[in-house]
Formats: sequence, structure tokens, C-alpha cells
Amino acid sequence: MPAGIRPDGAGEVLLVTSSGVLRAEVERIVAAAGAHLHVVPDAVEAGRYWEAAAAVLVGSDVRELPPRRSTPAVMVGLDGEGDSLWHLAAALGAERVAVLPDAAAWLADHLSRSRSPGPGGMVLGITGGCGGAGATTAAIWIAQAAAGLGVRVLLVDGDPWGGGLELALAAEETPGLRWPDLAEARGSIDPLQLSDSLPVAGGFSFLSWPATREQPLPVAAAAAAGVLDAARRGYELVLLDVGRGAEPLHTVAWDCDRIMMVVPAQLKAAVAAVRLMQELPPVEAALLVRGRPGSALDSSLIADAVGLPVQGRIPEVRGVGGAMESGRLLDLGKRRNIRRFAASVLDWLGDDLPAGELA
Repeated sequence: MPAGIRPDGAGEVLLVTSSGVLRAEVERIVAAAGAHLHVVPDAVEAGRYWEAAAAVLVGSDVRELPPRRSTPAVMVGLDGEGDSLWHLAAALGAERVAVLPDAAAWLADHLSRSRSPGPGGMVLGITGGCGGAGATTAAIWIAQAAAGLGVRVLLVDGDPWGGGLELALAAEETPGLRWPDLAEARGSIDPLQLSDSLPVAGGFSFLSWPATREQPLPVAAAAAAGVLDAARRGYELVLLDVGRGAEPLHTVAWDCDRIMMVVPAQLKAAVAAVRLMQELPPVEAALLVRGRPGSALDSSLIADAVGLPVQGRIPEVRGVGGAMESGRLLDLGKRRNIRRFAASVLDWLGDDLPAGELA
């Protein structure tokens, strides 16, 4: 086995690229992370060392990956390759993207953690299969139910154009950081400092875009990734309200461990959900169907049409629209049928979240 890759994979980074420029850029970052680098030119050579590496970086010049791999990969490219790099990552099934040199600090921190991974929470993405599906409402109710079980929960507003999650929570005046306050975040963020700085509503922390008329200040992808990494380390469950815009689907959605898509029980909604599937990262996904039993499309038909299993049904509750406008969704979330819906979602996440007590 060549120098740089030990059988146990402890601390080694594998870079797959034939680009000398990209290799030089990555070498500096790996050295800053205190790791060792082994470089191979293509996927054929990479297959011999992939599983033994603590982290795998794949250059923008690579067009295929080895089969039957398990170690997650980060696509790395250079300034100017951002859009094409995201599309390539989606096609190859890579889990992260780093555009250098802007993402150098994030990548160094990511590699440092890969060498000595610690426990982290689950990141669950919630998105709507069509416009107005009710993903934000579902995310709030799930967060509320999990917090009621004593789970440390963070609800994240992933869409800067969604109008502001804080409005639905009636928490515009609640003190704490919002996304623009974290726009200049660089490198590793202390999870305790993050949790102490965020506002709380309904028993859970939340991170929202401000509900103002002003155009939202952009948050760089590297800064957002750093925030979500700290969130994973500081909370047991991070619920990410992804939205349906191209930007959040191509950035924050890639930090999710699993994704749930909210789909109304309608044919048009099912067709829109199929189209959206092509934009989602390659992680485990399931459907949440919104509608009464006996709707135009039942759950089995929607599951067949979209190609995902149905994990739960969001009950139709009178006055949800008004509750969203007036910030009373948390009051509706206390109803028994909504708590049962949330239990079905939390049960999907595994034994670490005792969702059965919600029923």
C-alpha cells in the first residue's frame, strides 16, 4: 500500500485528480488541517484506497467514481466552476462541494473533523413537492413535537426568499441571531456559542431569515456549511426547511442526512414532486402526504407516481392558513392528530428519538 494511506485510514485524505493546479491548492489546505494527502489520477486507481481513507476529495476533472464506495466524497474545484461543480456533484453522488480558494477554511475544518469524528445530530430536510405544499408548517410541528420529548432541536430556515420562518412562529421580536448575522462566519463555529445565540420558540431553537421588506443579505455557501456543521454538533435534531428555490436545493439541502417531501394528495402536485426529485441530493427520502383519507389520490398512488415511500399523512386542520398568518401554528401543533403525525416522522429517524410517546 503506497505511503500516505494506512489500512486503518486514520488521518489520511485521498485526492482524486490529474490537475496539478488543483492538487497544489488542496495540498496547502490538507497541510493546514494537519492531515496526510495521497493523490491518484482517476477513479480506477482511487478504488484501491477509497475505503481506507478518512476523507475523499474528488477534483472537478473527474467524471466517474468507483462503485460500491461508502466513504463520503467532497467535490473540489476552482473559482469560476461553482455552478458546474454542483451539477457534477449531483451526477456523481458526492455529498459536499468546495470551491477553492473561497471554501479553503471550511474544507480544512471539515478534514480536521473527518480525522477524529465526534457524535453529531441528525439533519432532516423538509421540502415541498410543489408550491404551497405546507413544508414550513410540517417542519414547525415536527420541531415542536420533538422538543416536547426533550430532544434538543434546531429549526433552520433554509430559503432566503421564503418570507422568514419567524413570522410563522410569531417570533419577529424574539432576541437572537438571524442568518445575516452569520454571513461573515469563517471556519469552525463553536456549537455552544451558536446555541446560546439563537432565539427560541415552542421549546426549540430556530434560525430564520428576517421577515422584512429588505432584500436578504447573501450568506456564502462556506459560511452556511459552517453554521450547519456547528448545528449538527450542538443539537440532536436539526430540521432544515429547505424551500424549493434553486439556491437552497443546491446548497443547504446537501447537508441533510435524510429528506422528507410534502405532497398534497393531488395529481398536479405529484407531477411537480417527480420533477423536484431530480434536484435533491442522493440521500434517503420519503413523502409526507397532505390531505384527508379518500382524497383524489391516495397515498399508495402518490408513492408509486413519485417513487418514494409515504412515511406519514399531514392532517387537514381547519384554519391553518389563518394560523400561519397570525403566528398561531404552535397552538395548532398541540392537537392530538398533529402530534400523531409528528410521531410518525420522528419514528422514521430511528430509536434515538422516542417518538412513540407522542401518540
